[in-house]
Formats: sequence, C-alpha cells, structure tokens
Amino acid sequence: MRSHSRDCFLRVVILELSCQYEYGNYSTNKGLNRICGQALCQGDASSAACEGCVSNASQEIMNLCTAEDALIWYELCQVRYSFQDFFSKMVYTGKYPDSDYREKLASDPARFYTYLMYLMKNISNEAAYVNTTQMFAMGKINKSVSQTIYGLVQCTRDMSDKDCDSCLDSALADLRACCYTQEGGMVVSRTCNVSYELYHFFNGSTTSTLSYPACTGDKWKKGMIGLVIGVLGLLLAVLARSCALYFNRRKEKQDSSTFRPGKKPRALLNDLTNPVQVEITEEGNLVSSEELPFMDVATLKAATDDFSSSKKLGQGGFGTVYKGLLSDGKEVAVKRLSRKSWQGLEEFKNEVILIAKLQHRNLVKLLGCSIEGDEKLLVYKFMPTKASISTSSVNSYSDKREQLDWCTYVSIIDGIARGLVYLHEDSRLRIIHRDLKPSNVLLDHEMVAKISDFGMARIFCENQSSANTRRVVGTYGYMAPEYAMGGLFSVKSDVFSFSVILLEIISGKRSSKFYLTEHAQTLLAYAWKLWTQGRELELVDPSLAKSGSTAEIVRCIHIGLLCVQEDPGDRPTMSEIVTLLGGQKGTPPEPKKPAFSVGRLVQELNQSSATNLSVNQMIVSSILPR
Repeated sequence: MRSHSRDCFLRVVILELSCQYEYGNYSTNKGLNRICGQALCQGDASSAACEGCVSNASQEIMNLCTAEDALIWYELCQVRYSFQDFFSKMVYTGKYPDSDYREKLASDPARFYTYLMYLMKNISNEAAYVNTTQMFAMGKINKSVSQTIYGLVQCTRDMSDKDCDSCLDSALADLRACCYTQEGGMVVSRTCNVSYELYHFFNGSTTSTLSYPACTGDKWKKGMIGLVIGVLGLLLAVLARSCALYFNRRKEKQDSSTFRPGKKPRALLNDLTNPVQVEITEEGNLVSSEELPFMDVATLKAATDDFSSSKKLGQGGFGTVYKGLLSDGKEVAVKRLSRKSWQGLEEFKNEVILIAKLQHRNLVKLLGCSIEGDEKLLVYKFMPTKASISTSSVNSYSDKREQLDWCTYVSIIDGIARGLVYLHEDSRLRIIHRDLKPSNVLLDHEMVAKISDFGMARIFCENQSSANTRRVVGTYGYMAPEYAMGGLFSVKSDVFSFSVILLEIISGKRSSKFYLTEHAQTLLAYAWKLWTQGRELELVDPSLAKSGSTAEIVRCIHIGLLCVQEDPGDRPTMSEIVTLLGGQKGTPPEPKKPAFSVGRLVQELNQSSATNLSVNQMIVSSILPR
C-alpha cells in the first residue's frame, strides 16, 4: 500500500517540478501515510534537462527502492522521498564515489589544495549568504597560466543560511579527506553538494572568477620559503619552551607529591565544576569532594601493580580496565583512559558528570576518580564474576551459559530494562546511554545486571524527546538505524539496543557474528522471518528451551520485535517494556516490520556510497559520476 502511494506521489512530483522548475518540496496529507518528497536540480541546468533528470531519477528510485526513506543522486539532480517529515532539517551524511572512481592526481598537490579550498570556501559563502534564493554558486580560479580550477556548490532551498553554510563546511571537510590531491572530486549529501574539476563542467556563464591573494611565480616561492623559515623558527622556540616547562614541572613533582592549593581551575576540564563541584588545578590534579571521592594516582598504581598486564580485565575504545586491591582490602576495577586522547578526556568528563549523580541497583557504581596530568582514572565497584553478558549470556559456547537457567536470564533482562527506566524516567537527569551492548552490561556475584560505560551518554532536558548529532558514536549492530544513518537519537534508540541484546540472549547468537549468514542478513531479519512464518521457537537456543516456559520465551521474542519496529514512535518505552515483561498488560500488540540493524556494511557505505542498494533496507544511495 505504501509502495503504491509512494509511486503515485513521485509521479506527481515530476509533474509539479515541470511547473516550478529547478526545486520543489512536496507532501501529501498529514495522516499515517503522509509522504514527503523533494527534487532539486543543479542551478545551471536548463528546464528541459532538469525535467528529464528528475523524471529518470524518480523512475529509478521507484525501481530500486523499497525502503521508507530513500535518496538518489544524478549528475544534474537529486530526488528524495520519506514517510517522515525531513524539510528544513540539516543532518549531514556526506558521500563520495568509491576507490574505483578516481581522478588523476594533481601536480603540486599542496599548492593545488590551497587554491582549491580558497575557491570552494568563497563560493560556499556566496551560496549560503549572497545567492540566498537559489543557494547555488559556481566559480573558478587560475592556479597557473595553463590550469584553472572550476568549482560548484549547492544547498537544498529549505535550509537556513547557517545550515547551508554548516553543511557545505562539512562537505568540504569530506572533500579534503577523499579527493583534494586529485584533479576532480565531489561530495554529495541530503542537503548540499560540492564538486570541482579542471575543466568547465557546468553550464552557467555567470561564474565568479577569483584571484588568489598570494604572490605567484618566483615571488610566491620566495614567500613560501620565508613562511617555512618563520614557522620552523617559531616551532623551535615553542619546543625549547616546552622542554623547559617539562623539566621544571618534573623537578617540582620530585620535590613534593602534593599540589599547591589556591590554583585557578583548569579551563580544559571546567565542565566538571558545575555538576559535581570538582576542582581541577592548573597542573591537572583533581581535588576531592564529598560527592565524588578523589583517589590519588599513586594509590591506584599500587593497587594495580602499576597497571600490570596480569591485572588487565578488558579493553575498550577509550581505555583499559584493571583489577585493583586497595590497602583496606577492597577490590576495585580501575578504568585507565587513553593518556593522550582528547576523546578519552571527553569520555572521562561525561562519565564523571553522569555517574556521580546516579544511584541504582542496575547501574555500575562509581567509587571515585583521579586525574593528574595525563592520567585519567575511574574507579568502580569490582564484579567478582569478571563477567559481562557478552561472555556469559550471549555466547552459546560458553560454559557459564550452560550453567544458567531461564529464570536467571529473565532476571538479567529485567535488570537491564529497570536500569534503563531509571536513566530515561526516574533519575534526576534524563539520560540516553547511546552505547548499550552486551560488553557494557556487567554481572555481579548474584548475576544482577549492571549497566556501565556512560562515556557516550547524553543528558536530555525535561521536555526534550530527541536530538541530532553529526558525530555518530556507538557500536554497529546495536545502534538504531535512525541514529546510525541520520544522527537522530532518543530514548527509543536505547530501546532498540535493548531489544538486540534480548534477542541475542534468547538465540545464543551474537548480532555481529550473525551478519549475512545463510539464514538472513541480520539477527533481527532472521527473527522477523521466523515470526512471520510462525516458526519463532526455531530462534530459541536449545539450552534455554529446556529450562524455560515456552509461552514466556515467545512473549520475550514478541517484546523484542516490538522494540525494533521501523518507526521509533511505534516502539514501547522502557517502563512499558518492564510491564510487558512482567505479564501485567495482557497480550502485546502485533509487531510491525523491524528496522533491520545496521551492520558493518553501513560503515562502508558512509565511506564509499556508490552502491545501488543498501542491505539494511533503510536508505538507498546511488551516485552516478559525470
């Protein structure tokens, strides 16, 4: 039904654009079957070329796409449709041709790049803030007597000037990453496109001709030599100053193991001071507070045998976790964040801000932290079982899995759900975890589930329901597609991740290991396939089937599929899930088609999106190079 509505709608888009020329936003009624569509032609395209391109693109997208959100690019136009409103929303997801489509390498790449970026930034500013009607600009710059660089930029016209500028800025960053040493390149996205060549590839005659403000020829070379000498001199001076500071600070540390009070807070970690009253000195040392106990680095080094590899419990993206024994006999887990990583520092701030405020049976307890110079340490309550559900509950070949019965698994599932209810609804802060996966759910000696690792978590305002980000972080396979593909996250993103874990526990299979097996594309696709065929019990791990109630296991599969429905609005909240798990709400509603989880292929698509069809059925991107 939706496919038929979409096809009819796209035919209307073609007719409407032939009247409006170049650009149009269209939508049907505001009911459940509302469709939004957008067609954009390159600003220099003729009316006939524009109409023909949109007609071909619309036909192609109807033939290729079955998803409810799709976008296709041609040389002169792009066409997009969605069953959700996307107008005036800037979510940057840049794409460029893969490694099979490569231009010739430019001569003198460093100088070429300087001229290219000067051109592209100038015409980007023109498109965003000068030509605000079309949000389109073309330009050229003479790199030498025999070589001219031509550039073109464009935004969809529903963007604000600031969003257009932001999108183009992100696209130029991708252009630098993929193409800047080549004689031609392009980056396309949902809301803006940029491209350049060494030939006149566009049709417009009103082209901005720019002159680079630097010298040319021998003067340019002399200027560059002078600049290099100046920069080298500055670097040597900075290096000498840094060495002097280093040895002075080292001497001070040898003289005294304590920091001097009265220093101003270090600006780099100033965000910590407001929520938990943490003071950090100029040297980077952390001052203790009642709310967040401070442990000095020397104590934690002694507790972990100087972070011995024999004490290592595990390693994540931002650091390593060690087992420690304090002088009072208390066992702790010490997370040592990457010493030189800015992202590690951001994760440290985030985790201290959040966990210091949170207290719940199903959340890991932060006992203290420490920061001295480059050392950033978080201290947690130690879990004697040394187990996370990634090793105990999901791995069907684990000895521990054979020892656990269905009742224990139900308790683990319920614990994760209640921990998320606390984060989403009951805590002083409304928190989205954003990286819920088996390795981030620990089990204590009583097999109580404890959600851990809040480095990626985000705080929501009281009335806030969702947010967008350009920096998508998390683990593929557990990320909700609307977050992985579009940067949109909400409590329903965590609901999706919870469901993947639930189905992993029931099946005894890891989502990451299941990808593109002979059964189906993903674990979620396999579960949906069995459910629609009435064969859902085939999903259940044999060891669970022996100890659990068939009706209760099927109910959990049912709940799991409700949590991964394509529309986030259809997914239940975590409090509703707790009620459903307890069997207090009768028969759950029938689940709709799931948004199949995003696996490794999506990461490849984000890096090179010249493929015609996406395996996850979420979005189709086709780039046809000129």
